[in-house]
Amino acid sequence: MINEGLTAIFSYLSPLLKERIILSQHPDNIAPHGGQLINRFANSAQQQEFLSKADHLPRVQLDDRAFSDLVLIAIGGFSPLTGFMEQADYDRVVKDMHLANGLPWSIPITLSVTEEMAAPLQEGSLVRLDDVNGRFVGVLELTQKYPYDKTQEALNVYRTDEEKHPGVKVVYAQGAINLAGDVWLLQRDPHPLFPVYQIDPIASRSMFREKGWKTIVGFQTRNPIHRAHEYIQKCALETVDGLFLHPLVGATKEDDIPADVRMRCYEILLEHYYPGDRVILAINPAAMRYAGPREAIFHALVRKNYGCTHFIVGRDHAGVGDYYGTYDAQHIFSEFAPGELGITPMMFEHAFYCKRTETMATTKTSPSTPEERVHLSGTKVREMLRRGELPPPEFSRPEVAAELARVMKGAD
Repeated sequence: MINEGLTAIFSYLSPLLKERIILSQHPDNIAPHGGQLINRFANSAQQQEFLSKADHLPRVQLDDRAFSDLVLIAIGGFSPLTGFMEQADYDRVVKDMHLANGLPWSIPITLSVTEEMAAPLQEGSLVRLDDVNGRFVGVLELTQKYPYDKTQEALNVYRTDEEKHPGVKVVYAQGAINLAGDVWLLQRDPHPLFPVYQIDPIASRSMFREKGWKTIVGFQTRNPIHRAHEYIQKCALETVDGLFLHPLVGATKEDDIPADVRMRCYEILLEHYYPGDRVILAINPAAMRYAGPREAIFHALVRKNYGCTHFIVGRDHAGVGDYYGTYDAQHIFSEFAPGELGITPMMFEHAFYCKRTETMATTKTSPSTPEERVHLSGTKVREMLRRGELPPPEFSRPEVAAELARVMKGAD
């Protein structure tokens, strides 16, 4: 068991935590998932205690995804989670998208290690967490270690057991034992590429409140922005007070456009085509799971923790390949009771440029035939850029297309 001194330290509430609790209860903010914005930052006393024990604690090295999960737990992005899931939560999340207490949650948040690594670890003890560079970044209060069924997780969460699916590939490659328990993050470092856009939930909630925004719509993307994205964002912005652009900058597939390129495209677009006082751009440090419908629910709950009241769900949200139906990520929201998620999804169909009406549209508003619609697949756009060709302005703003072409040309 953890000694009494450490238990006393864990009981301390830092001023930051008190501020989070006050803010999460502020009437101008939507409640975090579970009712309280979680804070798992080690305070100064805890840091000293952990550092004094650092050389004597058993170590687990986190990969990029596990480190992203640690950070999001600590900053409250994964509220109400306070650590990596115990078996009761894991089993129910995999089975029916709820935590053991009945609260909706759709993606397992676990720390997996090999049987050899897990064997000497004692439940009730502390485990040192290192990042990929071997730097001491956090502590796990180990409460459980348990085996799990990788194939069952793959089938339930990703709807396939094919290893070529990038999310399933990660599950199959990780260790056979999950370590569970509360975590502590030693410190929050500025993002090496986007320090200005590192806006944690406590800060985003404060910004929304200062702007007087009562309704905020969140937007998730791992791809460069194009006119269809812009169209649905602005349609949503017509009905709410503010837009929270929240591109994901954690681990993605190797062939995805790098995060720094995507962020630059957003900066260009915001500079020229958006009202500056109604949009906030921030980074989401999460890793991409490519879990399609389940990840759409997950993305919505994370944005709820950042203070969003609404969340955009477009075509093939968080999809990959042909594993999910075009609008499966929208249909899954109907599996939850009204109000159960605590955030309102805003559903949009596939958008395109309509040559007949000379505007952006969807099939709901356009009388055009398929031949009169300008839409390009991501593969087609990449092929054009590699040849030095710019996508048409009906598909991508010229400034964004030029930036992508510059980067693609340099990559070749």
